[in-house]
Amino acid sequence: MNNAIHVESIGPVRIVMLDRREVRNAVDAQTAHALHRAFVDFDGDADARVAVFHGANGHFCAGWDLQAGAQLAADAGGAAALDHLDFVPQDYQPVGPMGPSRLLLSKPVIAAVSGAAVAGGMELALWCDLRVMEEDAYFGVYCRRFGVPLIDGGTVRLPRLVGMGHAMDLILTGRKVEAAEALQIGLANRVVPTGTARDKAIELAQQLAKFPQKTMLADRMSAYRQWDLPLPEALHQEWQGGKPCIAEGIEGAARFSAGEGRHGRF
Repeated sequence: MNNAIHVESIGPVRIVMLDRREVRNAVDAQTAHALHRAFVDFDGDADARVAVFHGANGHFCAGWDLQAGAQLAADAGGAAALDHLDFVPQDYQPVGPMGPSRLLLSKPVIAAVSGAAVAGGMELALWCDLRVMEEDAYFGVYCRRFGVPLIDGGTVRLPRLVGMGHAMDLILTGRKVEAAEALQIGLANRVVPTGTARDKAIELAQQLAKFPQKTMLADRMSAYRQWDLPLPEALHQEWQGGKPCIAEGIEGAARFSAGEGRHGRF
């Protein structure tokens, strides 16, 4: 594993930490590949149910490492330095410029956001299923000021998450989005005290890990795959994914009838 990526497990929760203190956890090519590998490994590990993704030293991620990118371009002769990132939709587990941003994992990932989550770092947070954000953390398409495009899913995931109006505001202006606004527009799912995002995200991950997994994962995947389908096809896909889970649901109903899961207790 790359020295900038640290992985640990707490029971069924896999924790992936990005640690490049000198550049506020900006991602260079080597780190991108290591991040990609860490999440591919998580997805293939039957013992890991939910991942928490966070940045060390008070920041989530400041985006693509522009200095490393400039050096790469100088060595390879301009934008052609990124030709190795070309892909087609049928590719298996393609690597994005920021690493895992082109993956659709089979299991959820929670972003624990502290400090800066900007440019490509914001795109990594958007890639996650949920975002737990510290009260003094912030998002922003800061790459707008440098002319660097959103190429890790930002133009796709942001409108789907917050709607086109909010997305255009953020994409076109590149302005800073603080935690209170992020929560209001749906960019953050939770806002927590400074210094607690990692622990709160782990707590949330542990909650998800306790649910019946087959059903939760089927519902999650249906939600991701329905976007471009006509309603009848989307409903059929939902049914096909959920049908194998009905027996598990009936067992759960029996447990509920016996008193389990009432009043928010599981």
